[in-house]
Amino acid sequence: MADGGTHEGQGGDGGPAVHPSSGGHGGRASSWLAVTVILLGFTIAGVALCLGPNWPLLWMGTAVCVMGGILTLVFRVFQDIVVEAPRAMGDGGGRGILG
Repeated sequence: MADGGTHEGQGGDGGPAVHPSSGGHGGRASSWLAVTVILLGFTIAGVALCLGPNWPLLWMGTAVCVMGGILTLVFRVFQDIVVEAPRAMGDGGGRGILG
């Protein structure tokens, strides 16, 4: 596991974030905010389709999704990944399932 200049969950060289293996699903609050905005827009658009379709509400949901996509780019969500230590394989001797 790399231990270098990390700042606010991002690698010092602009690479992926390195988090200690805590067993949880990592990510910054700003990343979760962007994902929540996209999910909200998708939900609004989905409800709009079920209501008739209600075109103004559908386009409002689409606009919210686009706003979430812009937040995703601004918050650099795709650089906020969790890098875990490699998992150790069992002592199967390198054989497959059948032998």
